Amino acid sequence: MNRVYLDHNATSPLRPAAREEMLAALAEIGNASSVHREGQAARARVERAREQVARLVGADPQTVVFTSGATEAIATALSPELELSGRAVACDVLLVSATEHPAVRAGGRFAADKIEIIPVDGSGLIDLAMLDAMLARHRGAGRRPFVSVMAANNETGAIQPFAEIANLVHAVEGIFHADAVQIVGRYPFDLETSGADLISISSHKLGGPQGAGALIMRDAGTRVPPLLRGGGQERGARAGTENVAGIAGFGAAAEDAALAMAENTGRLAGLREKLEAGIRSILPSTVVFSEAALRVPNTTYFAVPGITTETALIGFDLEGVAVSSGSACSSGKVAVSETLKAMKVEPGLAKGAIRVSTGWSTADTDIVRFLEVFARVYAPVIKTSRTKAA
Repeated sequence: MNRVYLDHNATSPLRPAAREEMLAALAEIGNASSVHREGQAARARVERAREQVARLVGADPQTVVFTSGATEAIATALSPELELSGRAVACDVLLVSATEHPAVRAGGRFAADKIEIIPVDGSGLIDLAMLDAMLARHRGAGRRPFVSVMAANNETGAIQPFAEIANLVHAVEGIFHADAVQIVGRYPFDLETSGADLISISSHKLGGPQGAGALIMRDAGTRVPPLLRGGGQERGARAGTENVAGIAGFGAAAEDAALAMAENTGRLAGLREKLEAGIRSILPSTVVFSEAALRVPNTTYFAVPGITTETALIGFDLEGVAVSSGSACSSGKVAVSETLKAMKVEPGLAKGAIRVSTGWSTADTDIVRFLEVFARVYAPVIKTSRTKAA
């Protein structure tokens, strides 16, 4: 039985172009910091990848700093002290949304007592009026705010009004970082129009290898103190020998994603529409979270009253379909989503949340198969609902 993989928000399968580029890099030797021919060949692969990643988000290649992943990029970005467009800036408080990834909620280099939470509405979107009030309060007290918000939520897919957020932040001379991990490569995103001063992205979310990511600045004059110190790699922004094969694969995946963006965005939106219409047709009581918000086209986060997440996940897995709870604790047990808590979703419903996320390798037949399995997994609820209707 062929399995169906519908967990691209956790990690997307490696694109063929990325695999080919990685194999070519692994077949060669040389440290990208060495001056001999082998070293310069490795350097050329890194710089080509830098240009490919920069083009994906409309950035200057000089502003791309490669990291071990988005978590490191975020931890580096969230710094109270940095240079913005060539001038030194010191921030006093970090504001993050209530639906942020744990990497952002950890606060980077901000002290725990300097972190504040921005509330969200029932769709998981930032309360702009509350954010405006929080920013005004801090600036009125002489504090410069640093704001970090996930551009697209990793569970619901809801897209934040990041350009509006940026305007509010910049009006009080604050700094704005966007966790762009789930939006880049899936929905049109441009660094300049986003208004972000810094963004963090991940390779494996868009079909590149795991273990690679990037912190990208608004301009070449924006710099953050390195989190990893030692060598002068990445123009002094991040010490450590470059992961040449991983970076090369990241670049190839970024280029592939950029070339297929328009086609893939529309295709994924069509698959999502088919999926959501299908589950509603089978079980009208299904609740789709953040349905009223603008969402990335590949994500559906739903729950069915009466079935827990663990029960549903086991059922799908036994039937050969890989989906996610959208949230898991370190022990591997299913945990109630912090995002749904922040959205004030009724606890009983939140305990049944399932995330389906598609991507470049998802076919129409995968959605057909998912719907067939959905009907079997939720058969007890379907039977009960039909009995009540009769």
